This record gives sequence, structure tokens and C-alpha cells, in this order.
Amino acid sequence: MFVRFAAVALIAASAGAGTMYFATNEAGAEAQPHMRAALNSLQSARGQLLAATADKGGHRAKAIDLVNAAIEQTNLGIAYDNRR
Repeated sequence: MFVRFAAVALIAASAGAGTMYFATNEAGAEAQPHMRAALNSLQSARGQLLAATADKGGHRAKAIDLVNAAIEQTNLGIAYDNRR
């Protein structure tokens, strides 16, 4: 029960952080709809992985790590493009 609650709290916090990030983009920066769509999909995937049971031989945990890394790289890509 607590694990699912923690997962939901993390998902909510992540979604809020993503929304906050987009709200603070530089004026005149491109909308980057494909990068934003990818970011939303990655955050959704992370939520699904967090909600799944943990008995996956370590593969679920590795997938969560990789999705977190992909989210970070996507955010960095958006930020890089907005600086140009």
C-alpha cells in the first residue's frame, strides 16, 4: 500500500516539475512539440513502471533507471535548444 502511494506521489511531483519547467522557458523559444510529447510519454512510462510489481528479476528497476536517464536527457535537449 505504501509503495503504491509513494509511486503516485512521485508521479504527481514529476508531472508538476515538468509543467513548471515548460512554464519557465525563455520567451521566444520554440514550442518543441515532439520533445514535449516524448517527455510526457517517458513520464507516463515511468509511472507505469513504478506502479508495477517489483518481482521482475531486476529488469523493472533497470528500466526505471533508463527512463529516468531518458527524461533527464530530454530535458537537457529542450534546454539546449532554447538557449540557441
